[in-house]
Amino acid sequence: MSDHPDDTGIDTEDQAAVVALLSDPAIHGGVPVQRIDTNGSIVFVAGDRVWKLKRAVRFPYMDYGTVERRRVACAAEVRLNRRTAPSVYLGVAPVTRRPDGPLALGPVGEPPQTPPTDQVVDWLVVMSRLDQDTLFDKLADRDALTTDMMRALAETIEDFHRAAEVFTDRGGAAALRWVVDDNIAELRHFPDVFPKDLVAILAETSTAALDRHGGLLDRRRDGGFVRFCHGDLHLRNICLVDGVPTLFDCVEFNDDIAIIDVLYDLAFLLMDLEHRGLRVQANTLLNRTLDLTDDHEGLALLPLFLSARAAVRAKVIASGAANEPDPDAANAAARSYLDHAVAAITPMGPRLIAIGGLSGTGKTTVARALAPRIGPAPGAVVLRSDVLRKRLFGVAETERLPPDAYAGTVTDQVYADLLDRAGRVIRAGHAVVVDAVNARPEERAALERLAESAGVPFRGVWLEADADTLVARVTSRRDDASDADAAVVRRQLAYQVGPMSWTRVAAGGDLVANMDEIEKITN
Repeated sequence: MSDHPDDTGIDTEDQAAVVALLSDPAIHGGVPVQRIDTNGSIVFVAGDRVWKLKRAVRFPYMDYGTVERRRVACAAEVRLNRRTAPSVYLGVAPVTRRPDGPLALGPVGEPPQTPPTDQVVDWLVVMSRLDQDTLFDKLADRDALTTDMMRALAETIEDFHRAAEVFTDRGGAAALRWVVDDNIAELRHFPDVFPKDLVAILAETSTAALDRHGGLLDRRRDGGFVRFCHGDLHLRNICLVDGVPTLFDCVEFNDDIAIIDVLYDLAFLLMDLEHRGLRVQANTLLNRTLDLTDDHEGLALLPLFLSARAAVRAKVIASGAANEPDPDAANAAARSYLDHAVAAITPMGPRLIAIGGLSGTGKTTVARALAPRIGPAPGAVVLRSDVLRKRLFGVAETERLPPDAYAGTVTDQVYADLLDRAGRVIRAGHAVVVDAVNARPEERAALERLAESAGVPFRGVWLEADADTLVARVTSRRDDASDADAAVVRRQLAYQVGPMSWTRVAAGGDLVANMDEIEKITN
């Protein structure tokens, strides 16, 4: 945030008077008022409106200590959040002091571009009330976050990141080092909450990761990956508006927190899902994002990004624990995030799993169910030949291709692309599941050689089912990347697949129910 002219601010009694005003149902047409407190704001929900008052507080990362700073922050909050939620952010409103002394709520309007007059004692962000049942943290609590929702959310986030302003003079290794150093310094302020040995381990491993990946962080900055992002992208700041995943409440108070690598922005959400035990959803979100971005090189940074995000949550919760109804519970939550941060920065190594079989054997079902169970958080990257073929022709995943798109030369290109991408994922230190027919011995052998040359474990699984099952499955597909139909299945049944070194698995029943057995095979 740029420097702003200071002013005398308002004292505690004055802001208490603003709180009393906004708590009065009479100001809101007589409807009940719900108050929600956060570290930086006090939110008042009344009828179909939300009124957000910035607290008169100063933190190392956030300064709302003067009326002028709060005015600028309110204006920035409305402007920035309209990028993703224009129908939610209605404008700003002043709280004014009448000539006879009492406070009054001013009209809602566009963000003011000039400093307040002497009669304005504070500023408010005014929003449309969101349906609380559609907040993603509430959906998570009800186990209602579906994989379809996560794919739609990935598309929403990618659209936002693609349109966001690029900065090549911010971010990079220096910016993330500032985050890591500040995390460690703040964690050390709470020795009764965070064990010194764990903080020391986090400091050592994070510094080593920064030293190892500093060049990549800077190359990504120079390549346009650092953008004006959301900055606080977790489940509580996402909701459904007219059925569409919508981001809101982005960081407006500190540009250094918001102008970041797009994958670091996404990492907050991935970490939040992981911490809640929602790895399937996190894995779906990551894989759909990679389908859209091809950002496989960035996976090398994911352990560091996830760890830094968890450490941020740890220090923020600890700093506010004393003001919580149950400080001990808050401190325990903070400690759990430190544990998460240490675990994330020391992930298990990469590996390659290949799922083969004729069309209709359930390769994609198995690959998607297996991916969250293996590899570093949030699970393996899934590479699907059907998706890569559609991308090769520049069409949507569900658009049907003509027969010549399945010529042998084209299939060779697709399998070469699979190998290239799998190699990039492995080199980035991540696990990968390759989902393709792999009917030819040379296709299977190429995957085995890739794993051997990279020095990573390999497991191949060959799925089998009877002809009737295969035909029934392919004919029942809807909105899928595969173009296989009954005729394709019948042609494939005549394939001579040659010697099979991969583990054969009967795939005629409930594949998801058999995942424990398949996981054992792939370990």
